[in-house]
Amino acid sequence: MAELPIPDVPPARCSGRFTISTLLGMEEAGRGPYTPTEGSSCDSAQPTQLSSSTLYTRTFGYNTVDVVPAYEHYANSKGVGNPRKGRPSLADLHSILKPDPSRLHTPVSDVQHSNGLPEAGPEAGLEEAEGEPGRDSEPEPVRFGWVKGVMIRCMLNIWGVILYLRLPWITAQAGIALTWLIILMSVTVTTITGLSISAISTNGKVKSGGTYFLISRSLGPELGGSIGLIFAFANAVAVAMHTVGFAETVRDLLQEHNSLIVDPTNDIRIIGVITVTVLLGISLAGMEWEAKAQILFFLVILVSFINYLVGTVIPATAEKQAKGFFSYRADIFAQNFVPNWRGPEGSFFGLFSIFFPSATGILAGANISGDLKDPAMAIPKGTLMAIFWTTMSYLVLSATIGACVVRDASGSLNDSVAVGSPGCEGLACSFGWNFTACAQQQSCRYGLSNYYQSMSMVSGFGPLITAGIFGATLSSALACLVSAPKVFQCLCKDQLYPLIGFFGKGYGRNSEPIRGYMLTYVIAVGFILIAELNAIAPIISNFFLCSYALINFSCFHASITNSPGWRPSFRYYSKWAALFGAAVSVVIMFLLTWWAALIAFGIVIFLLGYVLYKKPDVNWGSSMQASSYNMALNYSVGLSEVDEHIKNYRPQCLVLTGPPNFRPALVDFVGTFTKNLSLMLCGNVLIGPRKQKMPESWLMADGHTKWLMKRKIKAFYTDVVAEDLRSGVQMLIQAAGLGKMRPNILVLGYKRNWRTASPQSLEDYVGILHDAFDFKYGVCVMRMKEGLNVSRVLQAHVNLTFEAAEHPENGTGSRAAPGTAADPTTLASEQQASTIFQSKQGKKTIDIYWLFDDGGLTLLIPYLLGRKKRWGKCKIRVFVGGQINRMDEERKAIVSLLSKFRLGFHEVHILPDINQKPRPEQLNDGFKDEATVNEMRQGCPWKISDEEVDKNRAKSLRQVRLNEILRDYSRDAALIAITPPIGRKGRCPSSLYMAWLETLSQDLRPPIILTRGNQENVLTFYCQ
Repeated sequence: MAELPIPDVPPARCSGRFTISTLLGMEEAGRGPYTPTEGSSCDSAQPTQLSSSTLYTRTFGYNTVDVVPAYEHYANSKGVGNPRKGRPSLADLHSILKPDPSRLHTPVSDVQHSNGLPEAGPEAGLEEAEGEPGRDSEPEPVRFGWVKGVMIRCMLNIWGVILYLRLPWITAQAGIALTWLIILMSVTVTTITGLSISAISTNGKVKSGGTYFLISRSLGPELGGSIGLIFAFANAVAVAMHTVGFAETVRDLLQEHNSLIVDPTNDIRIIGVITVTVLLGISLAGMEWEAKAQILFFLVILVSFINYLVGTVIPATAEKQAKGFFSYRADIFAQNFVPNWRGPEGSFFGLFSIFFPSATGILAGANISGDLKDPAMAIPKGTLMAIFWTTMSYLVLSATIGACVVRDASGSLNDSVAVGSPGCEGLACSFGWNFTACAQQQSCRYGLSNYYQSMSMVSGFGPLITAGIFGATLSSALACLVSAPKVFQCLCKDQLYPLIGFFGKGYGRNSEPIRGYMLTYVIAVGFILIAELNAIAPIISNFFLCSYALINFSCFHASITNSPGWRPSFRYYSKWAALFGAAVSVVIMFLLTWWAALIAFGIVIFLLGYVLYKKPDVNWGSSMQASSYNMALNYSVGLSEVDEHIKNYRPQCLVLTGPPNFRPALVDFVGTFTKNLSLMLCGNVLIGPRKQKMPESWLMADGHTKWLMKRKIKAFYTDVVAEDLRSGVQMLIQAAGLGKMRPNILVLGYKRNWRTASPQSLEDYVGILHDAFDFKYGVCVMRMKEGLNVSRVLQAHVNLTFEAAEHPENGTGSRAAPGTAADPTTLASEQQASTIFQSKQGKKTIDIYWLFDDGGLTLLIPYLLGRKKRWGKCKIRVFVGGQINRMDEERKAIVSLLSKFRLGFHEVHILPDINQKPRPEQLNDGFKDEATVNEMRQGCPWKISDEEVDKNRAKSLRQVRLNEILRDYSRDAALIAITPPIGRKGRCPSSLYMAWLETLSQDLRPPIILTRGNQENVLTFYCQ
């Protein structure tokens, strides 16, 4: 497409109407996306050193703060030596632009990579963000493709001594048909696991850590950490197992030639230690040398296979015929096609448990994920190809050897007879050999059922099979020796467990875990010196199966949660097949060795419990988080379909805490009775201009949530920005909550400074109480003698975060000091203030003054408090008003009512003297006529007239009398809960209502809770 001509016009200004010519002019005169001019209020700007071609590629040919999509905007890594690039923030795009001197020049790297894409693929020139600075002079680390890095490595780890020494024997026992079934059943499990690995490894960038990395980033640190630890240990012990297998073969060769070093047992130890030391040297030389050694082993095994296949077509000599080999014969194939069970292990599942470990080893490629060029491509392709080719090798070997060798042979050349000789039984008779005697006595030394070295006997050159055994054992040992430190290094870096961080350090260009290699070497040598691995081998197999089960479950769980982040580029997997694979892996664990399976599960559960207890501060976006969201969403939606019932009533509290750390007593009180029971929302009203307060809201919300979590309060935090306190609380009351999980009680602190506060703040406070009743909320006002707000104490000991709240004792709004907002980490780590609600109350009393029937809320909250351990020893007393001449009848009626509620309140007191006259209190400001009062009220709304005092005199005197009763009866109580009066809206002045609350609750040592329900039942004595 031809470019539009760019006319030579002066730089466009933001004033006036945009035209085509001005837009085209801006392309030539534009600047970089982060360099606006002084005072400009739109996206156009002055020219810079950038060429127009750069602007065309970065911004479609016109200058704007917006940038085109780029790899760097989504990557967690950055180019070596280059500054980190990022997309503009929403404020850069949405708010008025301000000049930034640091952005006057676009880096050269922006010009070079102006299309936003890396030069040579996503890994080119990138290193991990945690890498050390100044590393641009270091050579490029060694990276492997899918053949050398995954396929060959997995094939070598899958092939083992079982292939050479046990598969012919399994074929003799189970027959070719059932042997194929055993192979295909084993491969089904490993193939499903391979598909699951492929899906997980293509769902995002895979780093080093292999199996541990895949499971931990999918299921979270709890399961990932436990599997990572035991998987690394299992690989370390597997080094010893494979090395001992090699050492036993060498020992047998020495024994055949009467050349033992010391004795059979110590020879295994000596050869094993020397071998594992040589393997360690290869590993320490670097991944490149280790890969070369693996290719050498691979070639040796291939040569041994070819040697075996060539041997099957070579005509059998007399010696080989005496040992049961007769080349390919249809009748031998037919006889060996069906099973012939022998011995204690002669059962299908017995042979399956023997063969299955030879199908494992598919994780060898994934375990070095950090050393692969493109793990997302290499792991699926290499793992599945390795499974395919090893499966073919197993099937071909069992079919060919089953068609060539009979089950029983004596090995004696004297057993040759003429074909059709009488008294000769068995298939060998038709080939001129009589093995009847040894077959009947079960003393045959040769044949598939008796001779483990059948492959060596059949092959063209026997020593090559021995070389293949050496290659299979040493390659598996070397793969495990590399896998264990790589997995363990990633686990150490994540710091999920104590005392292992020392082993996480990497050296060299590949960040080799030298310390991990040495630890693996020590573990392997220790188990080699034991030289008795039969007991530990089943546990190791179960550890690997645990990994398979969790990998499959990871794939299933990530799929079933429907998380938008689950987008694997590998599509050929099924979540139900993955679930089947996980279940089958667990079943196989118990089929192999049930006691080893129990031990493996016990260790996993112990390590899982430790991580759950420690709760590491990591966030990997695991499927467990997605599952938690799904469950919460489904249950919340389902809850909306359930009709409310009094039996299921829960006090769901909107607590006006302001910043929660300012009023810890209020938070602790509500958190005590709502914990694991009901909803608690800490609300904060940020008073001021929205533009100024929104950044503070974003910054501090996370810090307040962390503060609540550190205090072990199960609550949510939410804030709103409003012009004044009352409108902010109205927003919270109407909008807080979700579905049926919405607050029904407003909890706030008592306003101690109501006498000296501004008239508007007093009206707002009482208006908030009226608003709560209007929205059918219950109300709970808390007053403590020492007050609730500890913000001044915090400011004296901690860095200033907030100015003193404008309403210091109402538990609501806050005004932030400009430029003093603390970061969330500082807020969460500040010293926690202790309150009375955190300590045990002992054998005190909780006194409930249920003066008015509000639906039962005044009773319910103290009852819930008394169920908690810290308040469990407190005796609950209930006080109700009554008449002196009917005290017994009224007490019996209340006791009967409480017993029907099943609250367990047995101590009931009737107060017959509530209406006695106390000492008169003057509540008004002298005697003034109505006109003077109205004039004063305009400026001082809290002033009240004599007429209003006289109208409410009885109610006012009752508060004075109630305060006297509270001081008489509840002087030593742990808590007082009382039903407060309600001021009629529009009739009762705010100052008079606050005077009632002040008079009622003044001069009391214990905390007092003024609780008023919304006049709807919260208690019932019916069961339906």
